[in-house]
Amino acid sequence: MSKDLDRSRPVWRQVAAIIESRVADGTYAPGARVPGIVELSAEFGIAASTAQKALAHLRSTGVVRTELGLGTFVSDAD
Repeated sequence: MSKDLDRSRPVWRQVAAIIESRVADGTYAPGARVPGIVELSAEFGIAASTAQKALAHLRSTGVVRTELGLGTFVSDAD
């Protein structure tokens, strides 16, 4: 697990918060592809299921959208 993650809090929430902050600061612009499960697992040193849960949370809150076969993208600004 990455040294930047706090083991006393749910890791998937921390990863989701990091992705949200990257969207907010423009690292990932509207319509831009965000890292997938494999990439998040490698970047943060987490299990694929943890990365999947973080992305599912971001989808449910409308931060990202997934296009089957293409990837996960930042939702367009309304």
